[in-house]
Amino acid sequence: MTIEGVSGRTSYLGSAIINLKGQLDTLTQQLASGKKSITYAGLGVDAGVATGLRSQISGIASFSNTATVLNTRINIANLSLEGISSASSQVKAAAAGATLTLDNAGKTAGQKTAMAAFTQAIALLNTEVGGRYLFSGRATDTPATQPADVILKGSGTQAGLNQLIDERGQADGTTGLGRLVITSPSPTSVTIGEDFAGSPFGLKLSAITSTLTGATVTGPAPPAAPPGAPSEMSVDLGATNPADGEKVRFTFTLPDGTSETIELMASTTTPTPVGSFAIGADSTATAANLNAALNTAVGTLANTSLVAASAITASDNFFSSSPPLRVGGPPFNTATALVNGTPANTVSWYIGESGTDPARGTAVAGVDQSISVQYGARANEHAFVAALKNIAVYAAVTTNASNPNANGQLTALNSRIVDNLAVHPGTQSIQDIQADFAGAQAAIKTAKDRQIQTGAVAQSMLDSIQGINDNEVAAKILAFQTALQASYQTTASLYQMSLVKFL
Repeated sequence: MTIEGVSGRTSYLGSAIINLKGQLDTLTQQLASGKKSITYAGLGVDAGVATGLRSQISGIASFSNTATVLNTRINIANLSLEGISSASSQVKAAAAGATLTLDNAGKTAGQKTAMAAFTQAIALLNTEVGGRYLFSGRATDTPATQPADVILKGSGTQAGLNQLIDERGQADGTTGLGRLVITSPSPTSVTIGEDFAGSPFGLKLSAITSTLTGATVTGPAPPAAPPGAPSEMSVDLGATNPADGEKVRFTFTLPDGTSETIELMASTTTPTPVGSFAIGADSTATAANLNAALNTAVGTLANTSLVAASAITASDNFFSSSPPLRVGGPPFNTATALVNGTPANTVSWYIGESGTDPARGTAVAGVDQSISVQYGARANEHAFVAALKNIAVYAAVTTNASNPNANGQLTALNSRIVDNLAVHPGTQSIQDIQADFAGAQAAIKTAKDRQIQTGAVAQSMLDSIQGINDNEVAAKILAFQTALQASYQTTASLYQMSLVKFL
């Protein structure tokens, strides 16, 4: 007779206990982690779906982080734009209402306001966020501009704006007749002409009109190309004296594109009023008096409005051109052409990245799978240049209280600054750049709102795949604990069984 042991049965019971223990451990782990499995393999056929959902959620989180960074950069850039716009408004208001009282440096209170505003604007254009300069185009590791002091005063052998304004003033003849020549080719005539054909400097002849009885006016002839004859215009009184109150008008174009008219009236009043010429004994004497009056009037124009126009033009050539344009010289008072400044002799105020493509496209970031926003900027955009060149020239120009033309210079400069800092339709303004940034932020917000909704749906689906019901798992754990305890007791009893106890 064969006697069988209990080893097989006890082995079976042990395996069952181990299986129960494993299931209990799995349930305990699920309850602790809140997930069905810590591996994709444990999800079975849903593993692929879970992987895709996790990837989608991770991508949404990445886009959300990008949106946060972009909004930070754009918000700070907008603060800079607000500051520059405010600086322009302050200078415009200062120029419109400034007194003409000069300090020891030859500047008005409005000009001192402009100096502070220019320094502030340059600092704002050099704003840096997290090691990234916002207004340097693609050169994000480079400041957008030179320091304000270097731009105005230069550095070493490099000339700054102050020097270029001085040189341009010499070339425009602001201490003389504006590079014009006044002659009397005949006893009864007066001719005024430019000193060099094709020169960009000084006053340019525009028109001449007359109500003088018996007088003949000619010109101005179209400007000739060098080395042709310079443009001229003239008035010939002929044999007849003009009547009291009759006038002759000379119109000139200034370097900044503005126009000025000198009106001279024939007069018998003694002393001769300002803006008039004395009617002499005959037309020859009257022509001599007209010549003298025209010299005086042109000299005043050159020393007032031309000073302002010359400085404005020098600033435009410095800020709007790359490389900056300056007077070809020395000597500067007889210069006939503009030349490009070089890195050796002229400051280049903008040192960021330059390009012909739109500035906004110099910084692009994806905020969704198929949506990108552009938020780049360059300090040499028209809106910034328009503000800087006018604020800078207002701050840079100086005069002297002892100069009889000081008030005329400042009045002409103030009026130009007020007009130039106004918003002109058809040209880029700082508000246009702000609108571009606002559009970018709107796109970011729209994408982020959509991603929040998509992410919520994806997370809900993922939770349904890999998540658990805490109550259900807890109930199973209690059941398994009871079963396992019973199994342990049964197994322990079997291992303690003997023949005597069995019988």
